[in-house]
Amino acid sequence: MGRHSLPDDDMRGGGRSRPRVRRRTVAGATMLVLAVAAGTGVAAQSGLLSFADSCKDAAVRLDVVASPDIAPAVRAVADSARQQEVTSDGQCMDVRVTARENYKVAQELAVAGNKPEYEVWLPDSALWAERTKALGDGVPLTPAGNIAVSPIALATVHSAGTELGWPGKTYTWAELTAAATTTETLRLGAADPARSATGLLALTSVSASTQKSGPDADTKVAATAKALSRRVSPADSQVVRTLARDGSAEDVRDPRRNQAVFLSEQAAYAYNSATSYSTRDLELFYPKDSAPRLDYPYQLVDESELSTDESRAATRFMALLGEPEPRRTLAAHGFRAADEAAAESLVRTAGGRAPQPFTATETAAPLRPDALQETLGLWTITVQNARLTTVVDVSGSMQAPVPGRDAQTRLDVTKASLLKAMEQFTPEDEIGLWEFATGLDGPRDYRKLVATARLGAPGKGGGTHRAQLAEAVKALAPVPEGATGLYDTTLAAYKEAQGSYVKGKFNALVILTDGSNQDRFSITRSELLNQLKKLSDPQRPVPLIAIAVGPDADLREADQTAGGGGGAGYQVSAPAEIQAVILKAIMAVGQAGQAAQE
Repeated sequence: MGRHSLPDDDMRGGGRSRPRVRRRTVAGATMLVLAVAAGTGVAAQSGLLSFADSCKDAAVRLDVVASPDIAPAVRAVADSARQQEVTSDGQCMDVRVTARENYKVAQELAVAGNKPEYEVWLPDSALWAERTKALGDGVPLTPAGNIAVSPIALATVHSAGTELGWPGKTYTWAELTAAATTTETLRLGAADPARSATGLLALTSVSASTQKSGPDADTKVAATAKALSRRVSPADSQVVRTLARDGSAEDVRDPRRNQAVFLSEQAAYAYNSATSYSTRDLELFYPKDSAPRLDYPYQLVDESELSTDESRAATRFMALLGEPEPRRTLAAHGFRAADEAAAESLVRTAGGRAPQPFTATETAAPLRPDALQETLGLWTITVQNARLTTVVDVSGSMQAPVPGRDAQTRLDVTKASLLKAMEQFTPEDEIGLWEFATGLDGPRDYRKLVATARLGAPGKGGGTHRAQLAEAVKALAPVPEGATGLYDTTLAAYKEAQGSYVKGKFNALVILTDGSNQDRFSITRSELLNQLKKLSDPQRPVPLIAIAVGPDADLREADQTAGGGGGAGYQVSAPAEIQAVILKAIMAVGQAGQAAQE
């Protein structure tokens, strides 16, 4: 019998250009008998399987775009179906499977009027359909069921698993993340939650778990997001490449290597099945308080535009994927069936061992869409580089001691807090420094000490901007007779921050003070608030973060002043708290921005 090649075609934009095949009315469909001949595996991977003469002139074409992790398994089923001449209403099915990143497809389908050249989309999670809707009124999607599932867990190399007590010790998401982020020797990585369902579901689970831990939950979540942002990978396929091979002490100590990553069970299975390293496999921790899952929804794309043949073929292929042999193909690639418990051999290969709760029969409640959106908003803001203009009160009252701080003054606490906070920022973050007190610089209450610039940029006199900024902070000294010139300083600093706004960064004005305005010649509070309202621009947001330093500081004044600049007031006493306050403010701005878009 003659053969012709049917390789996967590249996706082309601008609409569906291939001709539609009209349906022939034939009742019933031939049942699939999957008996793959020798050599089929190589041919399937190359896309070289083709029809016999009996089918090649009467085949219905179906294009499927699938998540990269499940695409090989689905392609194997499609190629076997082609070889076995599986039919839909009497026509052979020519199913072509193309792997594409889920976030790219979501962006494409969000564009109204787009005419994609595929009839089925098989992403790794239903959240991508929600993302498509959120991005715009684009191409309609019709869910037809789920092909497979894979729970999300924390994968570790052997040394990290041993440190965390694998497999005997179990954790909640909050406990597990805390254990993996409170030591410098256990580096935690993830795929970008803006581009990865695994990353977003894991971070949302961490957030939901942490909310039960106490009043500082928001700060802990923001800190986790910030820590992850420094070790994030662009896509799921790249996450496992960041792991230490665990074969040598040098590799484990390499600061570029992670010892733990958020990963799907299937990804861990694939890694452990294919690794060529002469080392131990990944080990999985399944958090005991929830089990978010990738659910691989089968979505018909713009169903009203499908021909009858295409619609029937899409339904037939969906049913085919649920038959016994295709299920075994999916299981051989590490996927659980959507309606069955996982085989013990699959879990063990992936790195699971009792008493990790992988055998639990109860299904965790799906994460709320609004929780996912809040986490995505938090992540989007947190991972942006910051541009902060920092203004520090050096009035005489900043000489007052802080109770319980070993004779440290309010200014001492402020300086220590700033230096501690600066350690957490990257070389791409921008920070500047002002000081203020009445009569500080002639008629002005404020003085610019260090311009706002990248911390990694060269500083004056050698070194970096970070080093120059640190020296300037250390040199801050109180003005004994100076009063708190808060209002004029706030307005001047806000104007400059607005005028030097940098798109794509988290721009903010941070004012640290211990009291209320004491300059009787300055503008009034109402004048300040009116000016800030006029200057505020939703397209160029510069939230004002006012931090009251010390237990006796005027938090009410700080909050009212900051409110005029679209921010909020906070009170701190411990040196580490300024960084937490900034992260809390970032989260608040991110959630407000998300709400404004809805």
